[in-house]
Amino acid sequence: MDHVPVVQAQVVVPVPPDVAFAVSQTTGEVRLRWDPFIRRQHFLAGARQPGRGVRTFTRSWHGLSMTSEYVSYAPPSHVGMKMIEGPWFFEVFAGGWRFTPGADGAHTVATWRYSFRCRPAFLRPVTHRVGRWVLGRDIRRRIRGFAAGCRDDVVRASIDLPDVVQPEADREPITGPPLPVSDQ
Repeated sequence: MDHVPVVQAQVVVPVPPDVAFAVSQTTGEVRLRWDPFIRRQHFLAGARQPGRGVRTFTRSWHGLSMTSEYVSYAPPSHVGMKMIEGPWFFEVFAGGWRFTPGADGAHTVATWRYSFRCRPAFLRPVTHRVGRWVLGRDIRRRIRGFAAGCRDDVVRASIDLPDVVQPEADREPITGPPLPVSDQ
């Protein structure tokens, strides 16, 4: 089996994991507020919410389309997907987003990882290098957008978490510039 390149980005967001996970799973206009990667996205086959086995259609800002399937869905810790159908140059594409509690419990470490294999095989020395660069740039932009979404009042108000405690007046508000993004 050929080497499968991986790109990864990580950010710390000032919300607990259940909120971070819920933000990552927003859809429609709310998703477009924070996710710079997508131009259009919707569930397929009558699905109305994410879950293992659910398929989605996504058109990226590049104009490329992909049908993907959730292979794992475990709120609030992680979600994984694999490409079912997509751009001709991807033989394999998969992604995983992990959400772990920060040391203080009020923050979340979000780690997003994509793996891929390009075709045709004889071009992989070049296409994998280009893919790491393009997907690395996209995943960093996307996770920065996610961090902004975690601070966005409209995005946070759209998530349905009845047991989540909203910030109180005497708590530090969720504002400020995005926290650092690393390329691990």
